[in-house]
Amino acid sequence: MLCDFFRSRAIPAAALLLSSSVCWANSQNSKEVQSQKLAEDPTKVVTQIGFGYTDELKISGSLSLDPVKKINASVNHDASEWRLGGSWLFDLGILNFSFSKKEFDTGNDQTSYSVGTFIPLSAFGIEPYGWQIFPMAGVSYNEGNTVCEVSSGQCGTVDPFGQDFVTLATTSTGAYLGAFSIKPLSDKWTLLAFAVGSVGTDSYSGHFLGAGVGYRFTQQQSVSTYAYTQDNTYGTDSQLGLAYRYQFE
Repeated sequence: MLCDFFRSRAIPAAALLLSSSVCWANSQNSKEVQSQKLAEDPTKVVTQIGFGYTDELKISGSLSLDPVKKINASVNHDASEWRLGGSWLFDLGILNFSFSKKEFDTGNDQTSYSVGTFIPLSAFGIEPYGWQIFPMAGVSYNEGNTVCEVSSGQCGTVDPFGQDFVTLATTSTGAYLGAFSIKPLSDKWTLLAFAVGSVGTDSYSGHFLGAGVGYRFTQQQSVSTYAYTQDNTYGTDSQLGLAYRYQFE
């Protein structure tokens, strides 16, 4: 009844997103619903482990705390890049948090802290051409170090002590907006695509784009291959990757 009340009235977009999150989350808590979701579905709350390779080996995994809560993490071979996060589906909506660190070839590094929400458009009965679309939005805080060439004249008032390059510490507070999409081609094959844009203080901006395809061997085992490009104030990175995922019962 509460879901019908919100959907039948013209309310602000943010309130509509929250109310729909409530209605959708309440329908997703059963084991049966979770087991029917695609392996790539970001709302699937399961315990699993995975291995991925781009230009280096990465290990990832998630731990289901109950039918609506999970924590997840990933780390590369030398722990120079990592991510820790979690998701909750509860009566007030869907909440995600993520802490991560990224290093770029230029010597720059970025540590991000974000909190956000997402909801599938299927909650509104929208699945264009069979695509399941998950809009996402949130706030973020970024801190890191950028390498600046002294001769560029853009390093501020730092004293380089005769150095050609100096490292500058930077911070930024901002927001992100984007979407993750999946399209089942059969009971084995799935297409996936994602796009996220972000802006923040101190002229911070960035985007993250990618696409791929997944294949499920069994209910527990699947693989995916993907390509992505990332470009923000701290640096750029483009990769091709392959990942394997094993889901525990």
